[in-house]
Amino acid sequence: EVPAVKLYEDDDTLAFLDIHPNHRGHALVIPKHHFENVYGLPAETVCRLALTSQKLAVAIKNAVDADGINIVMNNESAAGQIIWHSHTHIIPRKNEDGGYLGAKYTYVAGEMEEIAEKVKKEL
Repeated sequence: EVPAVKLYEDDDTLAFLDIHPNHRGHALVIPKHHFENVYGLPAETVCRLALTSQKLAVAIKNAVDADGINIVMNNESAAGQIIWHSHTHIIPRKNEDGGYLGAKYTYVAGEMEEIAEKVKKEL
């Protein structure tokens, strides 16, 4: 329900850029049906999330010229979950970028849309 810059959508999943990214190009992949976290995800949904996450990882890596990618899912407060709908983070990384925990990136106007177009071309 919150405005988003969508990267990808299929029957089961939706991917969009994170509005509070750790690094430029940080995206989220969510299942379309509600599950609070990994514990309740049906195996088929886990597979769909993994397939979409892999597809997005390749596209984002190429689109933002990343040196690597983190794929992360936080489950429960102790693990950093603050949104209570299961999702994976696709976090592009650069060598020597200082890590992703706690680091935050701020987009300039129009940058999210520019990255989204690059990712979509890679897909």
